[in-house]
Amino acid sequence: MSDTAKHPIRFVLSDMDGTLLRPDHTPTQRTLSTVRALREAGVLFSLASGRPPKAMMHMVEAFGIDVPVAGFNGGTLVNPDGSVLVAHRLPAEAALVALALFSGEPDVEVWLFADGEWLRRDPPGPMVAVETAGLGYGPLVVESFEPYLDRVDKIVAASRNTQLLMELEAQLQPKVQGLAQVSRSQPIYLDVTAMKANKGEALKALAAHLGVPLAQTAVIGDGGNDPAMFHVAGLSIAMGQAEEPVKRQADVVTGSNLEDGAAQAIERFILKVPHKVFDTPS
Repeated sequence: MSDTAKHPIRFVLSDMDGTLLRPDHTPTQRTLSTVRALREAGVLFSLASGRPPKAMMHMVEAFGIDVPVAGFNGGTLVNPDGSVLVAHRLPAEAALVALALFSGEPDVEVWLFADGEWLRRDPPGPMVAVETAGLGYGPLVVESFEPYLDRVDKIVAASRNTQLLMELEAQLQPKVQGLAQVSRSQPIYLDVTAMKANKGEALKALAAHLGVPLAQTAVIGDGGNDPAMFHVAGLSIAMGQAEEPVKRQADVVTGSNLEDGAAQAIERFILKVPHKVFDTPS
């Protein structure tokens, strides 16, 4: 963990789902108030999510964010008004490999994000309703993904079979090494994005844009796509419900998203409000 006395935190980058938001995809009043207090203290605050940018805009407004945010695991940086700063897209070669692997699994729903749309081609499965609730909009049904292969933002394999997704992650990584990032943004989602579409690169880009040294940044997250920013930030904080491999890569572990863990961490480590429910990963 960085010495926050020597390097006070000036910029906080937080994951959304499972971190700032409860399972119903809403923040608590405590979380909203704590982020407001953070910003009033002069600390910059932004979001990094596996979500498409347009599914982040309502939280940009709710939290009063006035700096760029990172969607698609960091693949697309957008201004608070939704205008695009940077977009890193998945090479068609990697997209074809991922689609071929995922399409052979009957327990997996395969989605593609491109042109600002969530696309599906299969009959709707149970995961569509879950994602619709999270994003706030539904998918566009297409006959083929082929017309979009030159501009893919993200491919997702979605399934309640988390063990299967772990196996697919292990199978896919060597097949697209050097071409794509493969990570589980949540236990039920396996994401495939461009090499520079990761939260570590997003933190570097946002910190440079804002003029903040990385030593004075803090990050908060819970998913398999969050350690990329843990390894770059001055201070990394894992949520209490995160899987053990994620927790072990963070400097500290806070409460779960059902316990206002993100607010706890901001109060304790950045706003310096005393709190007792903290551990360091073993």
